Amino acid sequence: MDSKYLPETVAGDRAAQLVYVRAVRVADLPPEVQDQAGSRDVLYEVSRPSGEQLALVGDREMAFDLARKNDLDPVTLH
Repeated sequence: MDSKYLPETVAGDRAAQLVYVRAVRVADLPPEVQDQAGSRDVLYEVSRPSGEQLALVGDREMAFDLARKNDLDPVTLH
């Protein structure tokens, strides 16, 4: 049997596509990012489980859409 079709391999491939979406207070971000946030109090971060930040966007729906359009599997992180 070809191991690339074993369930644990498929699950591992999906895990590589997992990203977290979480709200981030603008006040907690670096000053240069705060300047670009305009009047927003909260931005939404898309990040890998390792903590690597992939994007900051203006709203939650946009964060999920961005992830899905890049073949990632977004989940909410509280």
